[in-house]
Amino acid sequence: MKLLANILTLFIVMSTTPIFTFSKNANISNWRIVDDVVMGGKSNGTFSLNNNGYGEFSGKISLENNGGFSSVRYNMKTIAVKATSKIIVKLKGDGKTYQLRIKANTNDRHSYIKPFTTSGEWQTISIDLNAMYPTFRGKTLDIPNFDKTSIEELAFLIGNKKEEQFKLLIESISLE
Repeated sequence: MKLLANILTLFIVMSTTPIFTFSKNANISNWRIVDDVVMGGKSNGTFSLNNNGYGEFSGKISLENNGGFSSVRYNMKTIAVKATSKIIVKLKGDGKTYQLRIKANTNDRHSYIKPFTTSGEWQTISIDLNAMYPTFRGKTLDIPNFDKTSIEELAFLIGNKKEEQFKLLIESISLE
């Protein structure tokens, strides 16, 4: 029985594909902030490695000038997702709702998104790729949910239609 448990554990570990694992030495140069300032808003987000080596996305959302969002985006080499079905994120939020967003191609205008609510404690968020629906500038599009074979961009966005401070710590992101 113990052998079977070890084999299953090994299979589970081997079937996980890391996208990004944060550490004190992680290179976060491919992560960038995109706030509502691109359309005249005044929100202010930042992204850095904190003292414990976690990715820290934090800032303040402003509704001034029709603003109201902040995002951090990770551009990566193309990652095949054909043999996977979920994105797994280990994180600690502030009790607020965020969106996980992906793009099959960085040149796509639309993203596929799935909102999730944080608990204020460390948690593992599991999002089915085929549950991610297409949006562009906050509008849901009339095309199928994510059904692509790869991704090139991943993002976290906060935009809850209210002024608020936010802080999201990220430990790791993987495919399963």
